[in-house]
Amino acid sequence: MNRLISAAVCFAALQGCTAMNEPLAPPPAESHVESHAANSGAGCAADKQDDNALVGKSEQEATALLSGCVWRIGERDGEQFAGTMDYIEARRTLGIAAGKVTWVRRG
Repeated sequence: MNRLISAAVCFAALQGCTAMNEPLAPPPAESHVESHAANSGAGCAADKQDDNALVGKSEQEATALLSGCVWRIGERDGEQFAGTMDYIEARRTLGIAAGKVTWVRRG
């Protein structure tokens, strides 16, 4: 029985190694990747106002306001991006349409 289990483990390990030879998918575009800006000494300027104040701003304006904040893009022009499901109270997830922020969610 132990030999059978050992053989199965070896086979599974070898199967995993063969998959490593396959080419990897290219990394997602920078704007799709969760953006974790470490809080600097100045802190997060966007914390001084309500999250809805970002709605209607251009993506560039919102990015400037979010300097020093933890944030990510969750959706752009109807395309949704994968994000982690961990809850981080300070993190903002933005929805972007036609270059403007359309929604902001926390967590």
